[in-house]
Parts: sequence; C-alpha cells; structure tokens
Amino acid sequence: MNICHQEFGGERPLFASHDLQLEHVTIHAGESALKECSDITAENCRFEGKYPFWHNDRFVIRNCHFTEGARAALWYSHDLEMTDTLVEAPKMFRDMERLNLVNVQLPNAQETLWHCKDIQLKDVTADHADYIMMHCDGIEIDNFQLNGNYAFQYSRNIVIRNSMLNTKDAFWNTENVTVIDSTINGEYLGWHSRNLRLVRCHITGTQPLCYAQGLLMEDCTMGEDCDLAFEYSSLHADILGPITSVKNPRTGHICAESIGQIILDENIRQPADCEIMQNHPLISDKE
Repeated sequence: MNICHQEFGGERPLFASHDLQLEHVTIHAGESALKECSDITAENCRFEGKYPFWHNDRFVIRNCHFTEGARAALWYSHDLEMTDTLVEAPKMFRDMERLNLVNVQLPNAQETLWHCKDIQLKDVTADHADYIMMHCDGIEIDNFQLNGNYAFQYSRNIVIRNSMLNTKDAFWNTENVTVIDSTINGEYLGWHSRNLRLVRCHITGTQPLCYAQGLLMEDCTMGEDCDLAFEYSSLHADILGPITSVKNPRTGHICAESIGQIILDENIRQPADCEIMQNHPLISDKE
C-alpha cells in the first residue's frame, strides 16, 4: 500500500500496519504513529511526534527528517536500514538488532544507541552524544565523527576505522574493541577495558589506558597531554614518538621513541614486570 503526500497526527494513526510505502508523509505531534508494524519503507518523510517506530520489523528509512519532537523514535525494533537522514531527536535506537546507518546526521545524539546488537555505521556524524552506544554488542564503524563524552561504555565486539572520536571517558569497561587509523581525543581513555587494540591511532588526553587488561597498541602516537599513562595495565604498546609520562604499568612491554618520566613507586601492582624501552633513532649524517 502506498501513502503519498499525506499528514497524520494524534495517537497511533497507522498502528499495526504492514507492507506500507510512505512518500512525502508528515507525522505531526502525537504518539506511536507506526507502532507494531512491519515491512515499512519511508522516503522523504518528516517525523514530529514521539515514538513513531516502536516494535517494528524490517523497515527502511531514506532521506527523512526526525525533528527534536520525535524523541525516542526507534525502540524495540529489528532490521533497520537508514540512509541520508537527519535525526535531530535525542534518545534514538534502544533495544534494537541489526541496524545499518549510512550518511546519517545525529546533531542531538545524547543517550542514543543503547542495548543494541549488530550495528553498522558508515559516514555518520554524532554531536552532543554523551553516553552514546552503551551496552551494545557487535558494532562495525567506518568514518564516524563523534563529539560527546562517555562513548561505548560496557559495549563489546567493536571495530572502528577512519574515525574522529572526541570523547572523554571512552571505552570504559569495554571488551574486544579494535580501533584502526583513527584519532581519539579525550581524558581517561579505555579504563577497565579488556582486549582493546589500537592500530595507527593518535591519542590525546590525560591518564589514558589505565586499569586495562590485554591492551595492544600498534604504531600509535600520543599527544603531549597523555601523562600518567598505563597505570595498573597489562599491555603491549609500540609507540611512534614520545610519551610524556608512564606510571606503574603492571605487566607486558612499552616501546617508545622517548618517555619523559617513568614513575614506578611502592604502589605498583604485581607482577610489576613491564619492560619499558626507549628507542632513539640514529640521526643521519646527511644534511
């Protein structure tokens, strides 16, 4: 069934609909416009009311606009494909499985993507995104621009590529995370993480990567503000360039061009056998 150039409002105007094609449709103020639906395609539509897509299966959203009033728009649903869409509403995507977002803008993304599984993001931006992606499992990301603190807490099985993450307290209590060719700016990165792998990444922010278990860093660089790094962590870190300071790493190895300060005090935890190496490349005689 096709619905074109129509407007709906109020409570549940399209409740329990199936096999719908919505084009140039506006959902005005109200609640649960498309609740308990399946096999829905919405293209060039505008959503203004609360909770429009709850308990949905198999739906496609293309070139649509979710205004701020469409808060908590997509919850308890499965098999979403969203492309070329502006989402101004907060608290999107909860308790969902199999989400694929391409070229989506989330300018008001606080408390978004909670308790979701099997997430794919490509060419996505998220601003004001505090606590994004909490308690998620199975995330693949390429070219993600993130501005918001406390990202990815308690999530697991994540791969991120070619991204810019401006986020304090990111990756806390995460498990099995790989970040490749990306920049991570923010304080207290990766505390209490397990199996965090950083490949060719640039890191900034104070006290990074403490209390981490199984941390791997391959050909990464660290900013001057990355002080007191690796406290109580087990790690294997190969750093290109200097590290400002290292404090009480627990075990493994750290290799860097230089380390400004190495702090090993009476509070270090066993086995307290981390090998710390500073390599000074030879200076060429050629001018």
